[in-house]
Amino acid sequence: MKYLFTVIFSVLLIFNSQGQGTDTLQFEVFLEWIQSYHPLARQADIQLRLGDMQVRTARGGFDPLLYGNLDKKDYKETLYYDKREAGLSIPTWAGIELNGTFEQNSGYYLNPESTVPNGGLFAAGASVNVGQGLIMDERRAALRQAQIYQDATQVERQKMLNELYLKGFEAYWNWSLTYANLQAIQEAVELTQFRYEGIIKSFEQGDVAAIDTVEAYTQLLNRQYRLENAQNQFFAAGQILNSFLWNEEEEPMILDPLLIPSDLSEEIDHIVDPEELRNAVGAHPDLQLVNYEIAGLEIDKKLKGQSILPVVKLKYNFLVESMDGFEQSQFFENNYKFGVSVYTPLLWRKARGSLGMTKAKIDIKENSRELKELQLRTKLESEINNLKTIGNQVSIYDTNVESLERLLAGEMRKFEIGESSLFLVNAREVSVFDSRLTLNELLAKYQIAIAKTRVAAGLGFQN
Repeated sequence: MKYLFTVIFSVLLIFNSQGQGTDTLQFEVFLEWIQSYHPLARQADIQLRLGDMQVRTARGGFDPLLYGNLDKKDYKETLYYDKREAGLSIPTWAGIELNGTFEQNSGYYLNPESTVPNGGLFAAGASVNVGQGLIMDERRAALRQAQIYQDATQVERQKMLNELYLKGFEAYWNWSLTYANLQAIQEAVELTQFRYEGIIKSFEQGDVAAIDTVEAYTQLLNRQYRLENAQNQFFAAGQILNSFLWNEEEEPMILDPLLIPSDLSEEIDHIVDPEELRNAVGAHPDLQLVNYEIAGLEIDKKLKGQSILPVVKLKYNFLVESMDGFEQSQFFENNYKFGVSVYTPLLWRKARGSLGMTKAKIDIKENSRELKELQLRTKLESEINNLKTIGNQVSIYDTNVESLERLLAGEMRKFEIGESSLFLVNAREVSVFDSRLTLNELLAKYQIAIAKTRVAAGLGFQN
């Protein structure tokens, strides 16, 4: 009986069954599923749409403007005036506004300056700011800031995905941990059940004392209790994992009971080289977002700087009776309209105060960026050290498990020749299975630590 028990024990110790008819939900497939269908991933993509719409809105400031006016007065059978005007205004990125108009006016009491030929009068020209607004104006500032925001949405999207993936990492490998623990405890229960049945038969044959049957039975009950707890933990981990599974119709999915996770010791194809991570942290999404905020303030600073200059606006238009006339028109010779507007505050207190506040905001953001980078680098070093420590612990504990298994095998041989007791065998066996559970926990922590290290460096999970 003891020899049969030893053979069965050795088989169970080596063989870790995964059940029949099961499929593996590979970790990489799980990540791809999250990126494609999880609501937060979809929300991250919406950020890009917001950036596109912001730029489109700002570009609207440069849309050509078509307008028309009709002003007519007829009183007591007298046409006082009939004024008609249509025009097109085209703003440009250079700050020059191109204009084209056509006006046709008539009437008994028409203002002399509004008098035009019977066929109407065409005007084409431009207006330009040569003082305030020459380098930067509201339209150009709004578009440039919208483009900066558009770039920032790309980074914001990556940040949201990184946070989502990190939570997915934790959920998946905790699920894998509970599955590995369940398998180990199921193995222990099967082994203990077999031993208990063997001890009963040995007791019936007079080979062992009655107290040994009690020892075997209490061990079986203890492991059955732990199995119930492991099953509950595996079920709970599966429910958490369900929250990350959505289908193409944006409906939540339920994990198939036959699906199992990847092995805890599976290698993940992601960069964890410390030097590469340290180099990457300089482009961390949090730092990039601060950079974009500073870039937006720099545009605002340039705009506020323009407000200190006086407003000098020049206008010039050619006047012709037909479209062909523009070819013969000469600057400031005949048939033109010209104007200049100049005004400026005397103390510039509003402009200087506004510019000073913007400069102060930039200084604050730059200081906060330096502090943020220091914090990110400190956190990265902590995560790198944590990853290295857990890796060393995994290696140490893996060797420890092998040593405990050898001790158990030796205790079994001593038990076969009557130099040991069932109590000592159980004690060795408990150490083996408990160490396996500890090793499983370390392996899960190591997988999660990989994710935390990459997120701390700002790399996320794209190779």
